[in-house]
Amino acid sequence: MYVFLPLIIVGVLLLITGVLILLDYVFGGSSEKKITLNKDTELVVFGDESVLTTLAANKVFIPSACGGKATCGLCKFRLVDDVPKVKPTEEPFLSKEEIEDGIRLSCQVKVKDKMQIMLPEGLLSAKEFQTVVSEIEELTYDIKRVRFELKEPHSVDFKPGQFMQLKVPGIEVIRAYSLASDPAHTDYVEMLIRLVPKGQATTYVHKALRVGDKAILIGPFGDFFLQEDSDKPIVCIAGGSGKAPIRAILFRLKALGMPRKVQYFFGAKSLKDLFYTEEFKAIQKEYPNFEYIPALSAPDASDNWKGEVGLITDVLDRLTGDLTASEAYLCGSPGMINACINVLNKHKIIKENVYFDNFS
Repeated sequence: MYVFLPLIIVGVLLLITGVLILLDYVFGGSSEKKITLNKDTELVVFGDESVLTTLAANKVFIPSACGGKATCGLCKFRLVDDVPKVKPTEEPFLSKEEIEDGIRLSCQVKVKDKMQIMLPEGLLSAKEFQTVVSEIEELTYDIKRVRFELKEPHSVDFKPGQFMQLKVPGIEVIRAYSLASDPAHTDYVEMLIRLVPKGQATTYVHKALRVGDKAILIGPFGDFFLQEDSDKPIVCIAGGSGKAPIRAILFRLKALGMPRKVQYFFGAKSLKDLFYTEEFKAIQKEYPNFEYIPALSAPDASDNWKGEVGLITDVLDRLTGDLTASEAYLCGSPGMINACINVLNKHKIIKENVYFDNFS
C-alpha cells in the first residue's frame, strides 16, 4: 500500500490541477476577451489579469509608480459601460466626480469580455525602451545621477517635467522617476535617484547598478510639464531629488533664451544636501530673469552658510508677493507639496496654474 502512496498523491494533485484549469476555462479566465480602446482600437486578450498588466503585455502602458499595488493612484482609466463597484483600495485616490464618470484604477480592475475603455491620447505614445547605463554620478551622500543610453527605440521625445518608469530586474518592481536631462538630447535620459531606506528600487540603483548594465524604461508619462504657450512668471519649488524635473525645465527655458521671469526655491537640510549649486548660479549669472534661492532648514555650524535659513515654505512666504499672474511648478514629498500649495494660495495663485506630479 505504502509503495503506491506517492503515485496516489501525484494522481490527486493532477486531478485537482485539471479541475482548476477546467473551472478557469468555464468561467472565462482563459477565454478570448476583447478590449476596445478609445473607441477605435481593438485588442484581443486572454487571461484574468488586471487591466494594467494586460494592457502592458500588449504594449499599451499606463503609468504606475507603485507597480500595481494600489498605493500611488496614477493608473487611472475610464470604463465606458458596465462599471464595477469601487474597491476600498481605490477610494482614497478617486473623487466623487471621477467615480461617477467611471474612472477606476487599472491595477484593481480585472479584464472581462467586451470591455470599452478610454485613455488619454498622450498615454498611447508611451513605449518600453531597452537602455544601457552609461554614467553614474554621486551628487550627494544619498542622491545619484544615472544616465541611460537608449538602444531600442534609440530616441525619445519628452516634455520637460515628465517622468519615466524603471523596471527593477528580478523582483518585479517598477518605480517612477522624473527626467532630469535636457529634452534636446533625445538619445539618452537622466534621472536623479535618492536612496530611500528599505526601498527596493533605490537600493538596487545605489548598491547594485553599474555602468554597462542593461535597464528597461517605460514612458514618458505625466501632465506635469512646462507650459510653453504661456508667458506667465514662474515659481519653481523643490527639495532633494525633486530637483530633477526643474532641471529639465530650466534646460528648455535656456534654449528659449529664458523669456520669462523664474524664481527657483530649493529646500535642503544642511550644506551636504545641496547639489548643482554652481550650475544654477551660472544660469542666474547668465540670465537676469532667473533667480536661484537655496535655503537650509538646519545648517551645521561648520557649513558657514550665508544664504536663506528656514523651511522652504517659510522662505517662499517671505520672498514672494502677489502670484495671481504666476505659474508654480512643484516637486518633492507630498507633505512639502501640500505645505507649498497653502503658501501659494495665501499669495493668491490660481489653482489651475499650479503643476506637480502625485507620485512625488
